[in-house]
Amino acid sequence: MRKMLCILTAGFIALVGAEASLAQGMSFFITSNGPGNGGDLGGIEGADAHCQMLAESAGAGERTWRAYLGTEREGGRGVDARSRIGTGPWYNAAGTLIAVNLDDLHLSNNIVRNTSLDENGNRVLGRGDSQNRHDILTGAMSDGTAFFPDDADHTCNNWTSSDEGSAMVGHFDRQGGGNTSWNAAHQSRSCSQSDLQATGGDGLFYCFAAD
Repeated sequence: MRKMLCILTAGFIALVGAEASLAQGMSFFITSNGPGNGGDLGGIEGADAHCQMLAESAGAGERTWRAYLGTEREGGRGVDARSRIGTGPWYNAAGTLIAVNLDDLHLSNNIVRNTSLDENGNRVLGRGDSQNRHDILTGAMSDGTAFFPDDADHTCNNWTSSDEGSAMVGHFDRQGGGNTSWNAAHQSRSCSQSDLQATGGDGLFYCFAAD
């Protein structure tokens, strides 16, 4: 009995150790939840802090985490989402390679349903699941750069609006509509939480380790 208990204990410790090792190697995830206030993420800083908090809860808080989000500014281009997340490589919570570098990230098809895990290693629900959460906030064009100044809102007023405005979203599962881009599929209906949920989203976004 004592021998069996020791074996079970050793197995549990090994399992915990393996999970911790995977968490420490993780450098990409989709948020398991958003702040819950639609497109108002507390600005770009609030989104970064949310990424950091979720990473810390999963045992990967020793890295510097950044949200893959673009910004806009009047009279010029804002901050590119791709410029905020480091240079790679990036791995999900299961240890699967997502991209070697920025070019690979934006040209390959490695962000798909099976590789799109949250910080805890759980698959994010997409089209065809019990709840569709595949609309991921990005505010970016397909190459990861910021939008040119125009009359449209692509970033929910730089991630401070939970009502008016709109945001560019991507489809992590590569399904739905004519454009299945992981980062630039279509504009959201508005910036409210209810509208994001009504059209296949939940205010989620991508997080990358930038160091």
